[in-house]
Amino acid sequence: MTVPLAERLRTATRELHRSVERAGLMPALLRGQLPRADYLLLLRNLHALYEALESGLARHADHPQLAPLQLPALARAGALAADLDALHGAGWAPALPLCAATRAYVDRLRLLADRRPPLLAAHAYVRYLGDLNGGQVLARLVGQGLQLAPGQGVAFYDFGAAEQVAACSRAFRAGLDGIAPDEAAAQALVDEACDAFVRHRELFEQLQRPTAGH
Repeated sequence: MTVPLAERLRTATRELHRSVERAGLMPALLRGQLPRADYLLLLRNLHALYEALESGLARHADHPQLAPLQLPALARAGALAADLDALHGAGWAPALPLCAATRAYVDRLRLLADRRPPLLAAHAYVRYLGDLNGGQVLARLVGQGLQLAPGQGVAFYDFGAAEQVAACSRAFRAGLDGIAPDEAAAQALVDEACDAFVRHRELFEQLQRPTAGH
């Protein structure tokens, strides 16, 4: 492959990425105007995704196409749980419902963990690089919009100081660039990443009207 996989993924998903940023509740989130109840619902649904993704990655930590992506600092399920504890309190899991798109996405991640674990890398790409690239801005917007005390309820976005964020991003991209052994494997990852963005778009649209699919 003449184009590194990380760059190929970025190019192939660029338009889908833009459409996701305009989908459902995302514009309100990116303006710092998402109501607290909607934000809690978003965190709850993201927590389910990360639990499924990270359990699959951990299960296949020694797989040659996933081992280069095993960066403990990236894990977000625990941070999301901490934010939900801080902003909602105990009992958030049963109190905050999962939408149909989340349940379908979790099913997909579990299926990949069982049958095609290398494709989990595409979902890790979509989630983790987005978190690293936009986390600091979103932490500030969420904190201001919800009038939170400094550092309260924004552990999800905290990857450490700027140099740590940059180092994580470089390490993850370098890992990606070494995991596709051939063109077929690379194209499968590109296709799966595109599917991941479509699933995110459906999720954000459903969360804007949460009665749909419950």
